[in-house]
Amino acid sequence: MKIQRSVLLATIALTVLGGTSGCSRKKGAPPVPGSPVSVAAAELKDVPLELAAVGKVEAILTVGVKAQVGGEVTRVCFKEGQPVRKGDCLFMIDPRPFEIALKQAQALLEKDRAQLKNAEADVARYAGLVQKDYVTKEQYDALVANRDVLAAAAKADEAAVANARLNLDYASVRSPIDGRTGTLFVDAGNIIKANDTSPALVIDQMSPIYVVFSVPQGNLESVRKYQALGPLEVEAIPQAPGSSAVPGLLTFIDNAIDETTGTITLKGTFENSGLALWPGQFLNVRLTLTTEKGVVVVPSRAVQTGQHGEYVYVIKDDLTAEMRPVKVDRSYAEVSVIATGLKAGERVVTDGQLRLFPGAKVEIKAGT
Repeated sequence: MKIQRSVLLATIALTVLGGTSGCSRKKGAPPVPGSPVSVAAAELKDVPLELAAVGKVEAILTVGVKAQVGGEVTRVCFKEGQPVRKGDCLFMIDPRPFEIALKQAQALLEKDRAQLKNAEADVARYAGLVQKDYVTKEQYDALVANRDVLAAAAKADEAAVANARLNLDYASVRSPIDGRTGTLFVDAGNIIKANDTSPALVIDQMSPIYVVFSVPQGNLESVRKYQALGPLEVEAIPQAPGSSAVPGLLTFIDNAIDETTGTITLKGTFENSGLALWPGQFLNVRLTLTTEKGVVVVPSRAVQTGQHGEYVYVIKDDLTAEMRPVKVDRSYAEVSVIATGLKAGERVVTDGQLRLFPGAKVEIKAGT
């Protein structure tokens, strides 16, 4: 009995000691580390209110050049694709037929003027004779009528001379606008027709130039509202990598909404002095309506989307994560404008959200 009792006491003692040792190890265990996250503070900023669209560049003026007189093209004065100024020679049509026609018209004018001069002298001479009854009234009236006929013929001759001179001028085809030439469809040596159905050349005005784009009809009221307060700025961004935005102004709102697409067509005018914009080019367009002052913004990567809408993880003072529903008004550049749900100064998680849950401990990465 004494031996069994001693064994029992020893077993109890070992059990007590083992339990005490286990308790000591639990109290001394290191704390569970928080999830590493990157954070950023919600800020108050001035953010532009913009509309984005895809636009197309169009020339303000496009002229199809046609010859106004026919003949042989004797000389081309430009190279295709070359910029030209208003009045520059484009091509020459053989002027000799028109020079001859001008000389004929001038000769006829001189003849009729000489006859008119003689008729006027007769009328002046017979005016005194008819008063003395040396000639009949009928003779005098015939002389007056002849003078008037010759005067009308001289005027017709003057018009014929002006028309012949104009045709001679038309033999030199000149640019009607400042712009850039396209393909010439009539080479030197070819015969060109007056006012042919197809133009011999197309010239596009390059500066200033239009960018045409459309926005949903729901934005029309806002566009008109802010345009009434002052000119609206438009930026055209070519799609080529590294392209810079080209500034312009909104100058046109269409007078009707496109029923098939539910959009309204707008046009921006751009000086295009550097020729960054080219007719027919597609590009991105930003129309700035106004700049909202002091709105709450966070980096767009902080905003997550869940079953119940958009949310962010806010870091509380005790370094735990709070899942906070937010309403995003819009995005601009790399930030999102928060309409409700956040205040300036609150810290939000920008990286590491996948490891978080409401109340989770976090460890903020250095440098954030």
